[in-house]
Amino acid sequence: MVNDSAATPALSFPKARRLTRPAEFLQVKTDGHAHRGALLILGVLPQEESGFRAGFVTSKRVGGAVVRNRVRRRLRDIVRRHQHALHDGVWIVLVARPAAAGATSRQLEDEWFRLAKRAQILRF
Repeated sequence: MVNDSAATPALSFPKARRLTRPAEFLQVKTDGHAHRGALLILGVLPQEESGFRAGFVTSKRVGGAVVRNRVRRRLRDIVRRHQHALHDGVWIVLVARPAAAGATSRQLEDEWFRLAKRAQILRF
């Protein structure tokens, strides 16, 4: 069995990269800009720090706990896989709308790309 641990850290998404405190989410909501789509709302707040941090919100309107956790895992995975395309010095909050519960991973990823391009947080 080949140990591919050298490639794994490049796509890791540690807790230090996540917004966790309610005050951080509130700051993005009040001081940032929101870009709305059918499945997601993307909140963006430029920061002076290096790197980016991301937060994920799935309210009870999205569905039960299992559905909310599935949507949150999918969103986290999308950001994790495309983290190298994001500009440094930005906080983002992805809010799942109720329609996200019935969406496929591909639909969520397409929506995320569309909103991220509109917000101009991608390097390409």
